[in-house]
Amino acid sequence: MAKKQRAADCGLGTALTVIGGKWKPTLEWALHLGPTRFGELNRQVLGISEKVLFEQLRELEAAGVVGRAVFDSVPPKVEYSLTQTGAELSNAVHTLSEWGRNHAPRDGGAPSRPPSAIQVNHGTDR
Repeated sequence: MAKKQRAADCGLGTALTVIGGKWKPTLEWALHLGPTRFGELNRQVLGISEKVLFEQLRELEAAGVVGRAVFDSVPPKVEYSLTQTGAELSNAVHTLSEWGRNHAPRDGGAPSRPPSAIQVNHGTDR
């Protein structure tokens, strides 16, 4: 009988630890289009509070998925963007998004877009 693999040793478990939760995949998806300021992210991601947005960005930054650039200007300017690691993860998030679109109920069941979905012009995504 095979030994059970610990979640920390599983690649899927690692990925889900990084992007798990309600907002992280949505934020990762929003940032795949390029560097974005905090206020713009707050407008794009429907239903997220500023406090939660800040916390989630900090966690993604600590995981090495998001980079934060502070510009020396008045007023202060901060942009968030995907790191190389985040760009690699973006491919997986995009695949999940496509799967969701392909398997969303068309009969009025569950909504095809989750409440936390962002406003993105899908003509510009991959």
